[in-house]
Amino acid sequence: MNTPISWIKAYVPDLDVTPQEFVDKITLSGSHVENYNQYDKNLEKIVVGKVLSIEKHPDADKLVICQVDVGENDPIQIVTGASSAIEELGSSRELYPEAPEDGIYIFPDGAGVKPGDDAVKALGLDDTNVEYEITSNRVDCFSIIGMAREAAATFDLDLKLPEVNLKEASKEKTEDYISVDIQDTKLCKRYIGRVVKNVKIGPSPKWMQDRLRSQGIRAINNIVDITNYVMEEMGQPMHAFDLSTIADSKIVVRCAKDGDKFTTLDGVERELDKDVLMICDGEKEVAIAGIMGGENSMVTESMDTLLFEAACFDGNSIRKTERRLGLRTDSAGKFEKGLDPNLAEEAINRACQLVEEMGCGEVLKGSVDVYPEPVEPWKLPYEPEKMNALLGLDIPVETQLHIYDRLGLTYNEEDKTLTIPTFRQDLRCMADLAEEIARIYGYDRIPSTLPTTNAGIGGISYNEGINRIVRSLAEENGFSQAMCYSFESPKVFDKLLIPEDSIMRHAIKITNPLGEDFSIMRTLPLNGLLTSLSINYNRRNKDVRLYELGKVYLPKELPLRELPNEKERLALGMYGKADFFDLKGVVEEILSKLGFGKECDYVPTKDYPFLHPGRQADIMKGKLRVGYIGQLHPEAALNYDMKGEVYIAVINMDVASMLAKFDIKYSGIAKFPASTRDLALVCDKSVYVGNMEKIIRKNAGKFLENLELFDVYEGEQVAEGKKSVAFSLSFRAQDHTLKDDEVNPAIEKILSALSAEGIEIRA
Repeated sequence: MNTPISWIKAYVPDLDVTPQEFVDKITLSGSHVENYNQYDKNLEKIVVGKVLSIEKHPDADKLVICQVDVGENDPIQIVTGASSAIEELGSSRELYPEAPEDGIYIFPDGAGVKPGDDAVKALGLDDTNVEYEITSNRVDCFSIIGMAREAAATFDLDLKLPEVNLKEASKEKTEDYISVDIQDTKLCKRYIGRVVKNVKIGPSPKWMQDRLRSQGIRAINNIVDITNYVMEEMGQPMHAFDLSTIADSKIVVRCAKDGDKFTTLDGVERELDKDVLMICDGEKEVAIAGIMGGENSMVTESMDTLLFEAACFDGNSIRKTERRLGLRTDSAGKFEKGLDPNLAEEAINRACQLVEEMGCGEVLKGSVDVYPEPVEPWKLPYEPEKMNALLGLDIPVETQLHIYDRLGLTYNEEDKTLTIPTFRQDLRCMADLAEEIARIYGYDRIPSTLPTTNAGIGGISYNEGINRIVRSLAEENGFSQAMCYSFESPKVFDKLLIPEDSIMRHAIKITNPLGEDFSIMRTLPLNGLLTSLSINYNRRNKDVRLYELGKVYLPKELPLRELPNEKERLALGMYGKADFFDLKGVVEEILSKLGFGKECDYVPTKDYPFLHPGRQADIMKGKLRVGYIGQLHPEAALNYDMKGEVYIAVINMDVASMLAKFDIKYSGIAKFPASTRDLALVCDKSVYVGNMEKIIRKNAGKFLENLELFDVYEGEQVAEGKKSVAFSLSFRAQDHTLKDDEVNPAIEKILSALSAEGIEIRA
C-alpha cells in the first residue's frame, strides 16, 4: 500500500512533520513502513521558464540558444540540446503522458503557472510517497482515508474527511433505468448501481490527475479517473458501464458456465468455468466480477448514459479466479482481502459527488441497492482493568477512550461497551482492543517488566520421555538423526519390492500434492532413510549410521472416512563397517534400557520383501511384535543405488512405550565369590543359539547371575552338519559362598534339558 503524504495531509490538515518523523511514528503505531520516496530530494532551484526566442547555435548543430523569462527583470540565455526533461526530474512519461518524447516539458493550458514559479511544486513533485507493509486483516488501511485515520490517531490530530452531499439535480430515478439480480449471495454480498445521464467525457482536473499520478496511476479521462480516485481514496473498487450496452437494462450477478469465453478490456479472450463470478446483463457477460470489465461494455467518448457499480464480492472467490485466469488487477487486490459491504454505498455516492463537482453529467435520484444480509456494527465489552493487566500498564480510562474515539470506535456508557465500526473487521475480542491501545499509546512507552504469573513446573509426556531415551541411545551408538518427509511417491513400493496385493500399499492419497513424488502418505518409515543413506553412499561416505523417529499413516479403510492411525516408528539404517549383529546389539541395548530387552525373541521370518529372505527377523515380546530387523534385500539396495550390505531395523514405538518399565531394583555389591562353569555343546547347524540360551536360563535355577556366549565353531573338530557352541555361566549367592553341590545340580538339569532337544555336551 502506497500513500503520498500530501494526500494524507488533505484529510489531516494539521499534520506538520518531516517525512522521516512521519514514517518513524506511523511504523511504531503498527503501520510498518517498508520504504519511502521523497520526490523532491536533491531537486533545488528549479523554476518555470517561458521561452521567448530560439536560435541555432552557430558552432553546434545539436544545440540551440534560448532567451528565457524566469521571473527576473531580464531574460536569461540558455544553451540546450533539450534531449530530456521529465526523466531528469526522476519521473517518467508514463505519469506525464503530455510530456514530449524528446524535448522540454511544456505545461498545458490552464496549469496556472508563471515564469519564476517553483517547477517542482508546479509538477506535483514536492511530495513523499510512503510504502507500507499492511497485514491482510487490516483491509481498512488499504486506502488513503484508512491511512489518514491511522495518521490522525498516531499524531493525535483531527481527521477531516470529505463530506458527501449529492444534489441529484435530475428528476429521474435510477430504479427506472436499471434492475439488479444477485443469484449467488454468498459470492456477492452487496451490489449498488447508480445512473448518470448526459455524460461529458473529457480530462479530469489537474488536482485529481496529480493525486492519481502520485499513486503511479496515469490519468485517462474524467469518468475512469473518478473510479480510480475513489478506489485509492476509500479502498472500494468501482466500475463504469455504458448503459446503452446493457441488454434489457438489467444486471445479473451469477457464475459463468464451463467453457464460456469472454473478452476483457485488455482485448484478451479468456475461458471461464462454473466457479468464476460474472456481471451479466439480460443477454451476456459484461465483466468478470471484481477483476476486469468486458470489451463489450467499455466507456467510450460517445457514451451518453453511465452506470456506476459498487459491490462487495467474496475475497476467496476473487483470489481463486484471478489465479485461475492469470489476471491480476488493482481491483482484485482490494477485493481479495475481504471488503466491508457498507463501504460500497459510501464509495458510489462519493463518485457521483465528484461527477457533479466536475460537471461530468447529471446524477439520477437514488440507487438500486441489493443487500440481502446487511452487516451491522457490533459491540465488545469495554474492560479497561483487564486490558491494563494484559498490557502491564496503567493507562487512564480517559486516555483509552480518547484513543478509541480517534480510531472511530464509540463508547456506550450505559452498557459499558464499545461499538465497532464495520470497517474494522479485525476487532473481535478484548485482546484486539488492548492491542489498539498499546500501538497508539506507543510500544516504545511500554516499560520492561517481569512476568506476574505464577511459575509452573514444566514437564514432558511419557511418550516424549521414551523418545528422548531412544534418541540418546541411537546417537551414543553413532547414529545421526535424519529428518524425512511423511509424504512420498507411489513408486517407493516398487523400489522396496512390495507385491501389488500387499497391505503395505494401502496408502492415503493427497488431494493437492506438490507433485507425483509427494502424492501419498507413507506406510513404511524406510524410503526417506534409505534415500539419505544412498546420498551418503554415492558421495563416498564410507561408514554411515542414520536413524529417524517419525510417523507412518495407516488408513483404517480407503477411501478415508475417518482419520488414519498415526504410528510412531524408530527406523535405524547402516552400512560400512557393520553387520547384522552390530545392529542387533544396538536394538538390544535400546530395548534393555526400556526395561524389557531380555524378554524379547528374534524370530526368523520371510514377511518383509524388502529384506534379505535369509537374514530377517521379527522382534517379539510374547505375541507382541516390537519391530523387525534384517539386511536390505540386494535388489532393493540396487534400487537405491547402493552396493554391499545395508542393515535396517524398525521398532514400533507405540508397542515399545506400552512395554517399557523402569521399576529398577538395586542390590548391594556381592560380598561372596562367583562360581563359574563353561559348557561346550554340540548341536545341529539349524539350532538357534537364542533357543539354547532360553533352555539354559529356564533350568539354571535362582543362582544364575550371568550367561555369556563366547564361541561358535564349525570345522574339522565337529561332525558334518554340526556346530560347537560354548557358553560361560556365572553363579552367585548374596549371603554365602556357593558349594559344588549347589551348582552341580543346576548344570545337570541344564544338560538334561538340552539333551532332550538333541544338544549334547562336546566330548
